[in-house]
Amino acid sequence: MKKLTTRLAPLVLALALAAGCAVRKPGQPIQPGFNVYSKQQDIELGREAAQQVRQQVSIVQDQQLQSYVSRIGQKLAQQPQADGYPYSFTLINDPAINAFALPGGPIFINTGIIAGADNETQAAGVLAHEIGHVALRHGTNQASKATILQIPAVLAGAAVGDGGMLGQLAQLGIGIGLNSVLLKYSRDAETQADALGSRILAEAGYNPIEMARFFEKLQEQGGSRSVQFFASHPDPGNRVKTVEAEIQAMPQRPSYDAGTGQFDRMKAEVARLPKPSKTVEQAQSSGPPTAPTGDYRNLESDRLTLAYPGAWQNFGDRTSNVVTLAPREGLVQTRSGGVALGYGAVLGYFKPQKPTDLNGATRELIGQLQQANPGARAGQQTRIRVDGNDALLTQLTAESPYGGAEVDQLLTVARPEGLFYLVCVAPQDQFQQLSPPFDRIRQSIQFRR
Repeated sequence: MKKLTTRLAPLVLALALAAGCAVRKPGQPIQPGFNVYSKQQDIELGREAAQQVRQQVSIVQDQQLQSYVSRIGQKLAQQPQADGYPYSFTLINDPAINAFALPGGPIFINTGIIAGADNETQAAGVLAHEIGHVALRHGTNQASKATILQIPAVLAGAAVGDGGMLGQLAQLGIGIGLNSVLLKYSRDAETQADALGSRILAEAGYNPIEMARFFEKLQEQGGSRSVQFFASHPDPGNRVKTVEAEIQAMPQRPSYDAGTGQFDRMKAEVARLPKPSKTVEQAQSSGPPTAPTGDYRNLESDRLTLAYPGAWQNFGDRTSNVVTLAPREGLVQTRSGGVALGYGAVLGYFKPQKPTDLNGATRELIGQLQQANPGARAGQQTRIRVDGNDALLTQLTAESPYGGAEVDQLLTVARPEGLFYLVCVAPQDQFQQLSPPFDRIRQSIQFRR
């Protein structure tokens, strides 16, 4: 029965995806699409990701402005269509016109939205649109589709280590943070968020047509300030007509509220804010992190123990053949939507094709690494001792996901279970300053006899 379930899984997933593609008419209910994650996992993921985002951007410290945005957002979030998620609304000091929603409720809005809007309703329209993304679970829908071939393992409860939901996504090849596929939506998703957002806006007392007018204004103006928005919110076309059709299917209202009456004053407050220390765009293109400081913690497996920086994550479990140890910032979003290790360490066991000595097994492993990464080049090799065992330390260079070259420092030790390896990765021009934790990891290795 278990084999039958596994074989049928791709068909079931394909049917689930196809079911989400049915054509919807204005006024009809909008249902979330295919999703392998639960609503509670959306909330957990959003909470973890929001903590990371807050460390990457300049949050507005003016409590008056934050309260203003939160009041508008919570008024919208109280509508039934918002589906009761624990929404939060945070204002980022960034002149770019953009906003984004994380799964489960955290919504971030740039000050550029308030500066660029003509009235409070247009700013509220952006928030309603983002609430639509949360309620329709577009972030984890994207993650589910991106890992469709790996989803059966997730459904079976595969171990994902101690990295929480973000660690699970990283293991499945999903980017995290501000570059994540969680924040990149399809045109269909944009149309759905427009439709649901317009209904939320109307239920809260705002004129929903202003949402479409604001997006149309951005499209007409173009320029660098609005490029971020359309990079992550592709224009589905005919936005005004789509929202107008949705409005026609709504119950007729005699009038709409103008808002809190504070918009002009808040817009003036935004204009007086200091220049941000870091914009979202800068955070998205930031380089590798600095070497960690502080406490170390132990990794204990069936075969060895070692110490690694307490600020790093362990993407693996006690029985994993391969474990990645890295700060979240060391996992870099690739152009294909996957994840590459830019700074951190990978360890595991390699079984050579033929029984051989340490030198021969290491050569075979290097050959495998070069097949996977044709640009990798082996260099200096040093013989050392690790926990009383003969070991080789080999320097390799390859292309870094940060750009330029990286150093891959390969440690190999012949063990009864196979060839133990530890690959420590950092950009070449920063390897010396970023390598102290690598030395500490190597020195702490103790094999179980």
